[in-house]
Amino acid sequence: MSWLLLVPLLLLTAHTAVNALLLRRPRRDASTTERVAVLLPLRDEAARVTPCLESLLAQRGVPNLTIHVLDDGSTDGTADVVRAVAGDRVRLHTGTPPPDGWLGKPNACARLAEVAGDVDVLVFVDADVVLEPDAVAGAVDLLRSAGVALLSPYPKIVGAGRLVQPLLQWSWLTFLPLRGMERSSRPSLAAAGGQWLVVDRAGYRQAGGHAAVRGDILEDIGLARAVKRAGGRIALADGSRLATCRMYNSWSELADGYGKSLWASFGSAAGAATVVVLLLLLYALPLALLPIAPAAYLLGVTGRMISAIATGGRAFPDAFAHPVSIVLFAWLIARSFHLRRRGRLIWRGRGIIPG
Repeated sequence: MSWLLLVPLLLLTAHTAVNALLLRRPRRDASTTERVAVLLPLRDEAARVTPCLESLLAQRGVPNLTIHVLDDGSTDGTADVVRAVAGDRVRLHTGTPPPDGWLGKPNACARLAEVAGDVDVLVFVDADVVLEPDAVAGAVDLLRSAGVALLSPYPKIVGAGRLVQPLLQWSWLTFLPLRGMERSSRPSLAAAGGQWLVVDRAGYRQAGGHAAVRGDILEDIGLARAVKRAGGRIALADGSRLATCRMYNSWSELADGYGKSLWASFGSAAGAATVVVLLLLLYALPLALLPIAPAAYLLGVTGRMISAIATGGRAFPDAFAHPVSIVLFAWLIARSFHLRRRGRLIWRGRGIIPG
């Protein structure tokens, strides 16, 4: 009977390969005459915002580009760094405390979308993202050629967390039918990464903007679902050739970052438990079951390697630790729920509203 465990593993690995072949990618040397606003929300990012700003100022192929930066109550001199690096080449705005029912990032993004003015495309970028000079033009070009209202080009993830971070791309390549997600109108069939989001302005307004996700911990996925509910289409893309993202510099930063949001990723504790059990059954338990252990291990590693190659990650030797990655991820999920029950969800000095 243990051999039956290999069937779903084989199907999932094949699905990863198919998705990798279908994965959209922004092209280099693109250009657009559309009015584009790049929106950068900042809170205590003085130590790492400079590379991001410099990459935004170096964008080409977008003659009608404006860059709006919002300092969201920073206490580390972030605004001074922005002025020193960019001068008057960006429009620097001062944020206000989020109103009742709003989390900090949705509030900052909503404010940025408001001050962007009359533009065609909104490009949301996080401070830990560094874009290649063709990135904005290529992403806008792909947004239009794919015919979607929201495009999420995943950057190449660098920095701490080599055991866990690649699971972001691996998870949607393995379990999410990319083309089916694009065609489907179901809001539940949605994924997005808030590090770099490209949104049609009209589609954003029709979806209710960030006001529609004002209390969402995962405002990126919430916005993608809101776009779908409003009749728009969404797409994921591999942005690794045009963007890098250093989300965390240490394991403790990663654990805190995952702790604040993983509890909200599965809908409920029961949903999270189901996912954890499924992942452990598929990618960890079979290693203790002879004689299928070698085949099960190789199938898991193969899927992880396909994902890494498709999204600019490290295929070797990282993929060979895939079972360890799964166990660590399961622990991070359990820790996130534990922190939520204890009321200890804090990020950037602000308490997080459990909802």
